[in-house]
Amino acid sequence: MALIKTLARIGMEPPLRHMVRTLLRYWPTSVVTRSLWDVSSKPQYLLGVLTGAQQALKQGQKEISAIEFGVAGGRGLLALEREAAAVEAALGVQIKVYGFDMGSTGLPCFVGDHRDHPDRWKPGDYPMDEAKLRARLTDRTTLILGNVRDTAPSFFKTATAGPLGFVSFDLDLFSSTRDALMLFTSPEKRMLWHVPLYFDDIGTLSSHRFAGELLAIEEFNAAEFTVKIDQWRGVKWKRPFPEAAFLDKLYVAHDLEALGHVRLNRRRVASHPL
Repeated sequence: MALIKTLARIGMEPPLRHMVRTLLRYWPTSVVTRSLWDVSSKPQYLLGVLTGAQQALKQGQKEISAIEFGVAGGRGLLALEREAAAVEAALGVQIKVYGFDMGSTGLPCFVGDHRDHPDRWKPGDYPMDEAKLRARLTDRTTLILGNVRDTAPSFFKTATAGPLGFVSFDLDLFSSTRDALMLFTSPEKRMLWHVPLYFDDIGTLSSHRFAGELLAIEEFNAAEFTVKIDQWRGVKWKRPFPEAAFLDKLYVAHDLEALGHVRLNRRRVASHPL
C-alpha cells in the first residue's frame, strides 16, 4: 500500500503527470480516478456530479438532480448527461439531468446597463436548435425552456426531482443568473447540505464583482436567505493539475438552515442516549 501511494504521488509530479493523464484517457478506469485526473470533456461537470452523489450517500439520499443553466447548442448538457450516467452506475445514486434555456430565441433582453456585460454579449446570442438537441438526449435529461425568471422558481412545484446535487450556471448575464439562483430560495426547494456549483463566466479580463455572475452571487449572499454561496474551499488540494482554470470557477451552496437542524438533532440524541 505504501508503495502504491508513493508511485501515485510520483505520477502527479511534472512532467510525469501529463504522461499519466494521457495513458488514463485510453485505459479503463473509475469515475473517481477520471475526476481526479480531469479525464473528461467537462471535468468540472464530472467533479461536481461525483461530489454531489458522494454527498447524497453521506446523507442517505438515493437520488439527486444535476442542472445546467444555459444550454445553447447542448454540448455541455450532453457531457453532463454522460457523466451523470457514469457516476450513477458507479455509486448507485440515481441522477436526473435538467437543462434550462430560452430556446431558439437565444439570450433574453438585458437589464439596460453594465451589469449584463453588453461589452461581451447581446440579446439573441446562443440560440438553440431544439429539435436537433432533443434527438441526441436520452430519457435521463429534461429540457426546460423559457425565461429562468419564470422556470427556476417553479421548478420544484412542477418537477418530481431529487434534491439538488450539482448546478452549472452558464447564463452569461447578471439578470439571468440572479433569477436562476432563486432556485435556492423556493419554499419547496430540495437540496443537499452542500451543493457543488460551477459558474462559467467569471474568469476573463472583463469579469468583475460589479456585473455578471459575480454580482449575482454577491447580491444573493447579501439577501436574507438561509442558503449561502461560497468558493469551494480546498478543491485544489492533492490534485495532479491544481492550476486547472475550471477549479477557480467552482463554488458551493450551503444550506445553513438544514445544517442547523442537523446540529440540533445531534444535541437531542446526545442528551437522550438510548
